[in-house]
Amino acid sequence: MQESSYLKDRDDIMESIKKIPFLESYEDRFIRKILELSKLRRYEKDEVITREGEYDCWLYVILKGQVKVIKDEEEIARLDARGGTFGELAVIDGEARSASVYASTDTTCLAIDGSFLDRLEPKEKIEFEAVYYRLLSEILAHRLRITSAELSRMKQEMEFLNRE
Repeated sequence: MQESSYLKDRDDIMESIKKIPFLESYEDRFIRKILELSKLRRYEKDEVITREGEYDCWLYVILKGQVKVIKDEEEIARLDARGGTFGELAVIDGEARSASVYASTDTTCLAIDGSFLDRLEPKEKIEFEAVYYRLLSEILAHRLRITSAELSRMKQEMEFLNRE
């Protein structure tokens, strides 16, 4: 993995980050704050990004490339869209990683340090927590919709197979 320093005062990256779908509606000052708490991480094909069972507090946003999500040694998802996110559960609940994530291709991610909330001033913390948790809730709502659709499809398949 190659890692940048924190991205404070990196306006060159800000314009690119603002084009990520779930960040489009946020004010520049919040995106700047996210960048202050973020690093660019580059991974080579097949490199481990996160490991199931390990602890860390980073939320990842795919900027370029593709990743595969492995749970109990089985691939359960593939993320290949710019703006695809992973790692949000560990940031929310502080639990160990629920799955491993590997770079399927050379991949660049924006890695957002989830421990930053503890380092903010009280007034800034309240304001930023509201934005940050809204962002996380949008990510989780999107994932829940996808999971619900998959569950419904699988239920229909099982009903069809049981009729035969």
